[in-house]
Amino acid sequence: MTQSRSVGHLIVDTLANHGVERVYSVPGESFLDVLDGLYDSEITNVVCRQEGGVGFMALSEGRLTGKPGIAMVTRGPGAANFFIAAHCAYQDATPLVCFIGLVPFADRRRESFQEFSIDSWFGSTVKRVLTIENADQAGDIVAEAMHVAVSGRPGPVVVGLPEDLLREMTEVTAPAARAIAAPAPSADDMAALKARILAAERPFLLAGGDNFFGSTGRELADWALANHIPVAADWRNYDAVPNNHEAYIGWPGYGRRDSIVEALSSADLFIGVGAVRSDVMSEGYTIAREAETVLVTTDSELMQHSGRVDQIIQATPATFVRALAELGEVGGSRDSARVAELRASQERFAADTGGETPTAGADLERIFAELEKQLPAERVLTYGAGNATIWGHRQITHDVPNSLVGSRNGAMGMAVPAAVAASLVFPERKAVAVCGDGDFLMNGQEVATLVAQGSKALFVVVDNGKYATIVEHQQRWYPGRPSGTTMVNPDFVAWMESFGGAGARIDSADGVEETIAQLLAHDGPALLHVVIDAATPSPSGAGF
Repeated sequence: MTQSRSVGHLIVDTLANHGVERVYSVPGESFLDVLDGLYDSEITNVVCRQEGGVGFMALSEGRLTGKPGIAMVTRGPGAANFFIAAHCAYQDATPLVCFIGLVPFADRRRESFQEFSIDSWFGSTVKRVLTIENADQAGDIVAEAMHVAVSGRPGPVVVGLPEDLLREMTEVTAPAARAIAAPAPSADDMAALKARILAAERPFLLAGGDNFFGSTGRELADWALANHIPVAADWRNYDAVPNNHEAYIGWPGYGRRDSIVEALSSADLFIGVGAVRSDVMSEGYTIAREAETVLVTTDSELMQHSGRVDQIIQATPATFVRALAELGEVGGSRDSARVAELRASQERFAADTGGETPTAGADLERIFAELEKQLPAERVLTYGAGNATIWGHRQITHDVPNSLVGSRNGAMGMAVPAAVAASLVFPERKAVAVCGDGDFLMNGQEVATLVAQGSKALFVVVDNGKYATIVEHQQRWYPGRPSGTTMVNPDFVAWMESFGGAGARIDSADGVEETIAQLLAHDGPALLHVVIDAATPSPSGAGF
């Protein structure tokens, strides 16, 4: 028997057919029929406090699961608030689908209330802009959006929902999910790669992107170690391979150490698995551009890549790793010394930041060392942007896949909403947000969303009363002339306690171990307010 339902309900049913478990939204009158469809659905509607938080939560879910995170926002102002997440998901290649309410058909192009051009706004920063304009096509458009978001180079897709169309009735069946391509290397691909690896004296393998699931990263590292190839993780992709593996040598990019730059610069073969030679990891397009280069990727356009390309292998990390067994032994004339030396350098780098013990304020090296010691292995770290996160990158390890969310394009405000999403996607893991004082308050309101969902996370807020990253740049170009970079902060402990959570402040060397233990044991939201000397410099990679 044919089922008659509204377009809004058909959208919800199509999302259910795609296995969507939750959507993140700020409600708007422009998509009321979709909200009504969610009323009887098994899909959880996570109601957020600002559309920027909506977008970052959806992005976080996409990164942790490999499936599109789903956002729902209203027209005009709501779409504008969401935009930061679209830009971030596009640059970071993370699957996300955002449904945006639009004005009724009859009100188009009249500068009506909250009207905007969805194509003009989003056309340059998402993979595809779709608008439902026919009731019977609604399900197919949703299926198309879900497919596009994860195909090829993943990324965001936006779908426009004209308000009046959502209430129209249709008898179309909700479509099932489309098949997703999983390209794999050919025999010729692997034969060519084998010859290159055998001939290389100083190969360098970089793992990156959002598609390392299950045992893929560990199997890649096992193969690399057996063939004397060091493995680095792309910036803020540290969970791609286990950090405790003997092949893992750290990361290039912001906060890196000198020896990894030297290893990358001297490499005669660069292999990117899900990663390319991009701006950040290449020191602003200045190193390793002329090394023989093999890219294992699903992105035929090689977005963000710079410099030489000798071979492209169309494959996912998983299909590539499965094909490595065909290569046999490819160690060539290399021995284990180079990998062991780089690994030892990484271990020294993680154990000691090289900074002096502060005479005032908290000691960040000690705090993050204690977090590394006390956090369970099953954890998810979410990072904001800025210098405050570098201690976490350096001292907190990732030995479980899909355990890190951080904006790779430097967008501030991600840590808090990402931790909320992580706590929902992986309720069995400990979600920890690491952010500076500036970053925390960009989306700190989403602590309310965490509480409303009955979930829990630990928020580590590093407080130095300034936008420290920008101050560093000012000191380089305009020494002694700080401008527009100071801030006044609230009592962050009181902030968390006002939501019914637990909070503690560390502003000296006292009580670090006990305070962290108490907050990690708290069965609910918790916040660690870390007050440091404003003059505390970022940890240096020099000498490592």
